[in-house]
Amino acid sequence: MLARAPPRPCSTGGDAVAGSKESTRPWTPVGGVGLAKGAARCPGPRAGVRLVAASAPGRRATTTVVAAATGESRTAGPGPGPEAASAEAANGSSSVVAGISTLLTSTVGKSTNILWHDCPIGQNERQNLLNQKGCVVWITGLSGSGKSTLACALSRELHIRGHLTYVLDGDNLRHGLNRDLSFKAEDRAENIRRVGEVAKLFADAGLICIASLISPYRSDRSACRSLLPKSSFIEVFLNAPLEVCEARDPKGLYKLARAGKIKGFTGIDDPYEPPSDCEIVIQCKVGDCPSPKSMADQVVSYLETNGFLHD
Repeated sequence: MLARAPPRPCSTGGDAVAGSKESTRPWTPVGGVGLAKGAARCPGPRAGVRLVAASAPGRRATTTVVAAATGESRTAGPGPGPEAASAEAANGSSSVVAGISTLLTSTVGKSTNILWHDCPIGQNERQNLLNQKGCVVWITGLSGSGKSTLACALSRELHIRGHLTYVLDGDNLRHGLNRDLSFKAEDRAENIRRVGEVAKLFADAGLICIASLISPYRSDRSACRSLLPKSSFIEVFLNAPLEVCEARDPKGLYKLARAGKIKGFTGIDDPYEPPSDCEIVIQCKVGDCPSPKSMADQVVSYLETNGFLHD
């Protein structure tokens, strides 16, 4: 067991908050952040900036920035003095964000006191850099309809043309992001919700995100659509009849479902709700299914016509 190192000697001086008198009292953290009045400085190799911001109803916040490495201090904006800043920090009413006079926190789901932070580089800047418009191509259909095949073919065609894509494959995501989810109704809904949120981030990054999932329920797909501007969510329905998908049965899942070894399998004992108003329908009939490249070209043509691919 390691013994605790003895505290280093501290000195006062340049680190004191602006407007306060130097003190010989030991350094004391206030509310877990910032420096108390008359704070002492412990020399060492670590350099950083401590922030103390005070705010109160009806009053603009005062942010005191203390540079621990140089001893420099400055106070920005009108408001109470450092004594009030320290007191309010101790009461948990302060912010440690310099230059922000009003912090609006919110509650989302089970998370409380969270704040949205914007960055100066946004979607437009990223899209200009990539020379394309971010979007989500959501491929839905029965198991064995060719969703993953289309997703990979589409990604390849766009890559050849110099466009950046990323494929979110349903099975692949269950190896990592969604490994904790089963195929029960509530878990399937959560599976789609998570993929929709990730796809939204990729589209915001300026990528063409290709999501390939059975996603059997209209309500779940509609919820994902609502996350993006309507024109940026492109639903592709691989309309392959059950007999075609079951004849292919690339994973042997239909055989297991027919034998009762898999329960709740889409198309057998669980429903599939086809899209009622999707952007692209790719028809596959018995003995007449388009090639992967032909399907990919159909989607690429849509992207070109609707301005997602820049020259």
